[in-house]
Amino acid sequence: MTDAADNLPPGAQLLGREWLGFDESGHALIRFQAQPAFTNRHGTIQGGFLAAMLDSATGICALAALGPDQTVVTKSLDTRFLKPAAVGPITARARVIERTDRDIVVQADLVDAAEVTVADATARLRILAKK
Repeated sequence: MTDAADNLPPGAQLLGREWLGFDESGHALIRFQAQPAFTNRHGTIQGGFLAAMLDSATGICALAALGPDQTVVTKSLDTRFLKPAAVGPITARARVIERTDRDIVVQADLVDAAEVTVADATARLRILAKK
């Protein structure tokens, strides 16, 4: 897990992704920093950035559940935007809800600094051998 958490790809760097570990209920916790550059004409975080945070969080959660010789790619990301999100820290709480030999399903919520859930998603990811 350290490799995936420490070696951030450019997209994760842009989102300010930070691996926080697991909470007492077993959810992976990942913090993002929503920047002013991510806002839309209403001054809230544009939905595409929230979707990217959810994609990143579900992927890193899936990687945490796999062996070091495996990786994942997202097959689908079913996303719901629930409330406007403001500039600042946004924390993802993600957990694996289903797994087979080939696929893994991860559910994630995005929570703002006021503990309001602003978006959620269910991701279906394909498990692959690392090259």
